Amino acid sequence: MKIPISVLVVIHKSNGEVLLIERADKANFWQSVTGSVDSLDEDLGVAAAREVLEETGIDVDSLPAGSLQNMRHQIEYEIYPQWRHRYAPGVTRNAEHWFSLLVPDDTQVQLAPREHVAYQWLPFADAASKCFSRSNGEAILKLFSAH
Repeated sequence: MKIPISVLVVIHKSNGEVLLIERADKANFWQSVTGSVDSLDEDLGVAAAREVLEETGIDVDSLPAGSLQNMRHQIEYEIYPQWRHRYAPGVTRNAEHWFSLLVPDDTQVQLAPREHVAYQWLPFADAASKCFSRSNGEAILKLFSAH
């Protein structure tokens, strides 16, 4: 069963481009990297780095220290009914913690084919408007409003 605590990681370059990935199980569902913690005691930063590696092939440990930043923002949202079977009975809400990851301009992306089918780098405003999830778009805008 999935734990209803997750991370969202906005991966971006210094030029303001943001990485979006398209889900394999839902056409035109563009998003940032997301994923649940593996255990209740898993550190959120560790979970964020693990999800980035699993979904994009980007190894956070190979980047300069401080590239992964906790945005210190959490939201709670309702889990879509079609995905609730992944959680314990009665679980309907998820707590999502936002992170950002600054990567070099020449960063290569290697998608996990079972999870995602395409990726693109977009200017942050375009990326924010293309996200299926309104809160994902808000995370992108929040990151760039701080710059």
